[in-house]
Amino acid sequence: MEKLYEQSETGCCPRFNPEPWDEKEITFDNKLFIKDHVKSFFHIPLNFGKVMVKNMEMIQKADALAPEPLMLSDEKSLWGADIYIAVSKEVSGAETARISGTFLTKVFEGPYKNAGQWAKEMKEHVKSKAKELNKMYFFYTTCPKCAKVYGKNYTVILAQI
Repeated sequence: MEKLYEQSETGCCPRFNPEPWDEKEITFDNKLFIKDHVKSFFHIPLNFGKVMVKNMEMIQKADALAPEPLMLSDEKSLWGADIYIAVSKEVSGAETARISGTFLTKVFEGPYKNAGQWAKEMKEHVKSKAKELNKMYFFYTTCPKCAKVYGKNYTVILAQI
């Protein structure tokens, strides 16, 4: 996995390919993540960078990078979000979580300020498939700096059904 990051044009986030994620149904079976919390003010993250740096250092030290980058955000309140970073094995010193379930996915592109509208669109998408929404996770595919370099700011919403 480190090679993927090393080979990315930015040396940070790899370029995101939306096709495998757009309007798909995927299943996680006990998928391993490390879990942390980001403080927010009206869903605007306040310490996201610091939390990500801390966790990525732990993941790299443990040689636990996931084969494909995946970081989910549970925007559970105006004041904070739980984040889940996929890992390939347990990471010492980190809280772990396992996620199982079936998810409908949809890719959105644009500024993060559109997230509320995207969530509404995702709810309608789930309803159009005659499914019931249990929980939504946001997959922010690149950091803001890389999104600017790539010229696209993709977000995937995963709706647990």
